[in-house]
Amino acid sequence: MIETYKILSGKYYMVAVPNLITSTILTTRGNDLRLQKTRTRYDLRKFFFTNRVVNLWNSLPNGVVHAESTNMSKTRLDKFWMNQEIMINNLQLSCRNSRNRKVEVKFISNSFEAVILLEY
Repeated sequence: MIETYKILSGKYYMVAVPNLITSTILTTRGNDLRLQKTRTRYDLRKFFFTNRVVNLWNSLPNGVVHAESTNMSKTRLDKFWMNQEIMINNLQLSCRNSRNRKVEVKFISNSFEAVILLEY
C-alpha cells in the first residue's frame, strides 16, 4: 500500500511507474482516489501489481489516502489495519493492541481457537 501511495502522490518519476487508472465514478463508499480494476483476458495479467492492489486500496479511508507525507500514511495505515480482522483460507485472524506494549493475536477456525499474547 505504501508503494501505491507513493505512485499516486507523485513521489516517483511518472514515466517509470506502472499505470494505475483512477476511477471517475463518485460513490459514497471508500476514498476519493479509488482505483479502477482493468479487465483481463489471461490469468497472467490478473496477478500483476496494478490489479492486486486495487481492492485493498479502495477499502482504505480518506485519512490514509490523503496523508501529507509517506510516514504519516504509514502510521495511519498501521492504525487502520490494527483492529481489522483478516480471513486466510477459512482462518480468522484478529489482532488487538493493548496498553503496555502487548498485542493479542486470536486465531479462530472451525475446529480450534487460539489466543497468543505478544510483548514488544
